[in-house]
Amino acid sequence: MDITDFYDTFFEEAGELLAEMEQHLLELDVEAPDPEQLNAIFRAAHSIKGGAGTFGFEALQRTTHLLENLLDYARCGELTLRRDLIDIFLETKDMLNDQLDAYRQSVEPDPEALERICRILQQLALEEIGEGAAVEDVAPAQSSAPISEVEPAVEPQGEETPVPASGRFRITLSDVSEKDRDLLIEEMAHLGKVESKSGDTARYEVVLASSLGGDEIEAVLCFVADPEQLEIAPAADASETPAVETATAPAVTESDTSKPAEKIPEKAPEKPRARAPSQAKNSGDSASIRVPVTKVDQIINLVGELVITQSMLDQVAEESEGNRDGKLSSGLSLLSRTARDLQEAIMSVRMVPMDYVFSRFPRLVRDLASKLDKEVELITEGKSTELDKGLTERIIDPLTHLVRNSLDHGIETPAEREAAGKSRTGNLLLSAQHQGGSILIEVSDDGGGLNREKILAKAEANGLAVPDNISDEDVWQLIFAPGFSTAAEVSDVSGRGVGMDVVKRNIEAMGGHVEIDSRPGQGTTTRIVLPLTLAILDGMSVRVGEETFVLPVNGVIESLQPREEDLYPMAGEDLLLKVREDYLPLISVRTAMDVEKAIADPTASIAVIVQGQGRRYALQVDELVGQQQVVVKNLETNYRKVPGVSAATILGDGSVSLILDISDLHRLHQSKKNQGAFESAAREPMSSATRPSEEVAYQ
Repeated sequence: MDITDFYDTFFEEAGELLAEMEQHLLELDVEAPDPEQLNAIFRAAHSIKGGAGTFGFEALQRTTHLLENLLDYARCGELTLRRDLIDIFLETKDMLNDQLDAYRQSVEPDPEALERICRILQQLALEEIGEGAAVEDVAPAQSSAPISEVEPAVEPQGEETPVPASGRFRITLSDVSEKDRDLLIEEMAHLGKVESKSGDTARYEVVLASSLGGDEIEAVLCFVADPEQLEIAPAADASETPAVETATAPAVTESDTSKPAEKIPEKAPEKPRARAPSQAKNSGDSASIRVPVTKVDQIINLVGELVITQSMLDQVAEESEGNRDGKLSSGLSLLSRTARDLQEAIMSVRMVPMDYVFSRFPRLVRDLASKLDKEVELITEGKSTELDKGLTERIIDPLTHLVRNSLDHGIETPAEREAAGKSRTGNLLLSAQHQGGSILIEVSDDGGGLNREKILAKAEANGLAVPDNISDEDVWQLIFAPGFSTAAEVSDVSGRGVGMDVVKRNIEAMGGHVEIDSRPGQGTTTRIVLPLTLAILDGMSVRVGEETFVLPVNGVIESLQPREEDLYPMAGEDLLLKVREDYLPLISVRTAMDVEKAIADPTASIAVIVQGQGRRYALQVDELVGQQQVVVKNLETNYRKVPGVSAATILGDGSVSLILDISDLHRLHQSKKNQGAFESAAREPMSSATRPSEEVAYQ
């Protein structure tokens, strides 16, 4: 078996271990460190080192070996933790991430960076522990020799002593299911000779003779069982096995990982076989299985096709209502329920908790607050709230910018907070919750809030047209304009005026919108509203002429029939619709989408009040068809980008319906009207009074 088949599994699990290591390091109280957290950090480094040795990733193995030694001293109480030591451990974790990425791309990690971090760790061990500290590197694995093999300490005299061929280990399995136990024993048979086995599910012991070291045995067995379920220790030789002619090499276990490892002058054994978690770990009662996202997407597409087919059958049955059979009705009803349940079940597979996103920010907040000389406490709420994995990947960058803005512009320095009667430590809140068919994500701080006058002055300087009686909500929306920044000076954190406009565009590209609420001296809250998934959409079907369009329900507020007295004409043929105390632009879908045979009179139409880009509009349509879940099809992938349209779907009659982009529809409507006005003016003959002279025309 080619061990490279399991590289991807190792990279994924190592990445998860590094994320876990960072989380524990950030949560660790240096004054009174939690032993369980220290052990968890140590185990993460230990597991990565074992896997790196198995796969021959020398730089990764060397770095984790040095880090593991220091962590071992820390958990044994020989190394007193301080904030600057945690900084070094976090820097090492970043370096391990870089090394992992390099190996993932089939290139060698940066040798200069490797030497630098190793030198830092070695120097740290010498300074904190003393000359007796084990600061040596592991032996380079040029021939992939396991690090458990060592040279004889004394040069042999006379006849050469045979090279040790094996070590003996007692491997204890705790609370391992019978199926997983059989798999573990099968793996052990590939690593050496299983000499004995006994016990039950609670505690099962296996004696294994192997030429590998304890680290490498553990790295392979952890593909099936968790590290907490394994205990690997040296087994006694004389009492349990016949004497052998060759000397037995001392086994390296977790307790002596701080000792320098050396090589022996012999050919390395064949690499051990490993079993991927997707083949082994799913055998347990509460096990999980790793599945590529592409496979889940493929299933979602097939379920979508099933939903469309079911809708077609329902429509055919409705059209033949008079001849409809009772059994057919019952079968179609059952199919509808099953398709809906299947759709919800498969969609839940793509859902991941927001902790996947929020876990990235403690490190960012810690480092940036230190850089800005601010004291900030990060609070997260709703980490178990689930969101589509595709959206979680895309929401990280916008959230990162909002968090950086809160730290740089929002939260004051400790001295400024004390002067304002606040605590020296500022609070930054990240929260997530479900709200109807959407998810609401908030970034909130208790800083100084937005400055209305400063924003208006900057808007005027940038040439933005701002009404005199503009509301606070609209003032806050000005910060999303391209190139807008109120920072006094440009820093490497912010101040260039790029970012907030990108945040808004990215959120709207995901079918969401951004809202801002700010109070001077009390802080700012930025709310992001997103659909739970981009694969299935709750849509409102509307008819315009002979065309059916779909509006995302999360953008629909209400619908009404306009009255003549509520319509106010504006310059340029614009119409405003008065809805209670608000005046909303009336957008004709007929004009924007070039639909023929549609109703032109607004009072004979339906106005659907929608929200997009933080503003509300009234869409003029002929008729409301109804609300339904639709399967979203990417139009750009299958056709091309269409203005005013975000995606498409297939209706029950097999026809294609366009899903309208509320944010883009207003711009499209304006451009179509301007084009129509220009063409109309071009067709009309100019009078001598209005026709420009040739001289002016040529100028």
